[in-house]
Amino acid sequence: MSFTHRMSESTVFEIFEYQTPPVWRRMACWLYEGMLLFGVVFIAGYLFGTLTQTRNAMDNRTALQVFIFMALCAYFLIFWTRGQTLAMKTWHIRLVDKHGALITRQRAVLRFVLSWVWVLPPLAIAWGAALPAGVQAVVFLLWVAAWAGSSGLAQHRQFWHDIVAGTRLVHYKPTEPKVQGAST
Repeated sequence: MSFTHRMSESTVFEIFEYQTPPVWRRMACWLYEGMLLFGVVFIAGYLFGTLTQTRNAMDNRTALQVFIFMALCAYFLIFWTRGQTLAMKTWHIRLVDKHGALITRQRAVLRFVLSWVWVLPPLAIAWGAALPAGVQAVVFLLWVAAWAGSSGLAQHRQFWHDIVAGTRLVHYKPTEPKVQGAST
């Protein structure tokens, strides 16, 4: 079934109600996405350094951070409005709106901004308390585990930022195309 057409709200919830991927699979996708984002950040940083002729990483630091933030926003905007990032394709997860349709650019930007709840609270705690690096890592991991676990309390087991953004992560595995003329 295609997720790109609109259906009545009651039909959508009947179809999607049991199709929210388990939290372990969404978190595996999240980790894989993080590995892929290393490349996006690397390329964005290299491009920024080349364009600005920055020789020292501490020069133009704020501008670099803004540039990388915008590169990440563009990455997610492009892929989420098409339904899936590469990591989401690998883990058979698709991002849709509450009607089962692809999300708009505005909704993708809203979800991107809201998704920073995964990292901003532990960063604020670490910065405000001047925690050592090892403790920062523990605070970060505890926060991520708590945030992911809280999805079990939410409607349709969705993450809270998805509920606020009006989006849903659903199981999606396209049907395999039939090959004509293939013998078994």
